[in-house]
Amino acid sequence: RLGGDEFVLLLEDLSGTISEAAVQTETIGNKIIALLNQPYQLAKHDYLNTPSIGASLFADDTQTPDELMKQADIAMYQSKKAGRNALRFFDPQMQAAVYARANLEAELRKALELQQFALYFQIQVQENLSDHTAHALGAEVLIRWNHPDRGLVSPLEFIPLAEETGLIIPIGNWVLETACAQLKAWQANPLTAQFYLAVNVSAKQFRQPSFVVEVQTAIQTHKINPSLLKLELTESLLLEDVGQIIATMTVLNQIGVAFSLDDFGTGYSSLQYLKRLPLDQLKIDQSFVREIASNHSDQAIVSTIIAMAHSLNLKVIAEGVETESQRTLLLEKGCLSFQGYLFGRPMPIDDFETLLIHFNLHR
Repeated sequence: RLGGDEFVLLLEDLSGTISEAAVQTETIGNKIIALLNQPYQLAKHDYLNTPSIGASLFADDTQTPDELMKQADIAMYQSKKAGRNALRFFDPQMQAAVYARANLEAELRKALELQQFALYFQIQVQENLSDHTAHALGAEVLIRWNHPDRGLVSPLEFIPLAEETGLIIPIGNWVLETACAQLKAWQANPLTAQFYLAVNVSAKQFRQPSFVVEVQTAIQTHKINPSLLKLELTESLLLEDVGQIIATMTVLNQIGVAFSLDDFGTGYSSLQYLKRLPLDQLKIDQSFVREIASNHSDQAIVSTIIAMAHSLNLKVIAEGVETESQRTLLLEKGCLSFQGYLFGRPMPIDDFETLLIHFNLHR
């Protein structure tokens, strides 16, 4: 027993073949898990154990006991991360990933301190059925990291880590403040005065007790029209404490803030909850748009989402629109708003404002 609830077992006389030794270790580990899973009683209460086991194999004395213990510890945390009640093996790639993660976290904290983040803007448009042209409505803001050595870093590389570490909260607050400042700047220009900005909000940020106050403060500080701020939430947010989520959305909706349910159709949101949410818009996930021209299942799903949105008096927008055939099919099914490479990629503010001028002149 190392202390607390941590124990170490040393298995002897395993096979000299690494693959066979791994199978033997896994068999023994699973027996331990099965035994510890049996219920037991303390006083008058029943308890259950869900052990997490990390294993490190060795065949010689090239590694020190401390190194082996560290490897097993890393594997154990991988087991916990996988949902507990499991066994995971250590391998060198796992250790490299742990070190890389630690370095990325340190750099991410420095990025906040040194203001290395930037907002990119992707245009959102609406079709005008009378003359078959599209006009710009606004944009979704997307964060990018201007790393001093690696250049522009995609959010796919750092947002999951920001979520895990809690850094998503200060990062999300920065995005909100910067978006509101941009809306303020647009108010002075007739071309952009009525443009909205859609801002992604993580579940962790949304659940903060101070979230409503932070949004209200950003709106008041920059003196913007709150109806031009659209908060995009994902369906995963609806998996816990729906009552509190609805309460938070309602307070913000009453001051004019709009809400869009992002990646709709990919999660597990209940229709019972959906009708209670003060939503303005459903966003069709790009996974359904990508093959809509050739996949009948995707066509059926998109048709259902559009019909549902209309029945709930919600607007609907499709993301990931890249071809005219996708756009035409979506129009035929009743979707009039689009976002995707067909209209513009995410781009810095200067390029985006140039696109707006071109878009209004030529669409």
